[in-house]
Amino acid sequence: MELRQLEYFIAVAEEANFTRAAERMHVAQPGISAQIRKLEREVGQDLFDRSGRGIRLTDAGRAVLPYARSALGAVAGARTAVDELSGLLRGRIAVGIVGAGPTITFATQLTAFHNDHPGVDITLTEADSATLLDRLRSGELDLVVVGLATEPTPDLTIEVLAEDPIVAAVCRDHPLAAESSVPLTALRNLPLITLPRGNGVRSRIEEVCARAGFAPHVAFEASNIAVLAQLTESGVGVAIVPEPLVPIMSTALHVLPIHPEVRAQIALAWRTEGPTNPAALAFRQQVRANR
Repeated sequence: MELRQLEYFIAVAEEANFTRAAERMHVAQPGISAQIRKLEREVGQDLFDRSGRGIRLTDAGRAVLPYARSALGAVAGARTAVDELSGLLRGRIAVGIVGAGPTITFATQLTAFHNDHPGVDITLTEADSATLLDRLRSGELDLVVVGLATEPTPDLTIEVLAEDPIVAAVCRDHPLAAESSVPLTALRNLPLITLPRGNGVRSRIEEVCARAGFAPHVAFEASNIAVLAQLTESGVGVAIVPEPLVPIMSTALHVLPIHPEVRAQIALAWRTEGPTNPAALAFRQQVRANR
């Protein structure tokens, strides 16, 4: 049993697709398929069910997966321990970031960390907050930056990085463009443009609207900033987004504070228990220090 076989096995398990796993590992698909077959012969069981249109782990595959991750983690830990003796930090960090949400300059954080620690490889995953937290719990991700929608569970540690007002944004010829602010209740019958469910901002808006006695009329939802901007500029609705996101969307939009004020929180999360590699710890410290 070779380390690369375990790496390929984990990649296929996480991607649920041999082609995507091969692309992720930068190898040809026949090569990765052959190594998986070799691993299956060594363990004496099929690790993947290939009978359907897609592939999925068998019971044996699900049993092997945590041990494969632990084995690779142990090898990485051994390498890191040796590197620490020479003052070199290296390894791999899997970071998740919620789409169209964080107000911290995350690209700047990543660039600065890479410049300080060129031996650390960073894998960046973008998804909604709920998906990222699930992948954090499963061990697929080391750290995530998410929008807070509910109270965190004890298995995760949460640290708020930013708290921003949620505002309404409209095109210049929208009827609300003549106003300087908008009451929350005035949004009752307006078509809204928002981020998708699973995002802390969307959950926060639904929560405060429910407390005010109505359900928001979400006409459009999108996680892509360019799509949010195009929809808002076309005048088909009122965008409800974190205030720092508006100038990124478009400089041609009119911003309206909502009253009473509604705020959204962006937080850094990591597993409360379990091993955290030194590279992930160093990155976490940098994000916390520069929030």
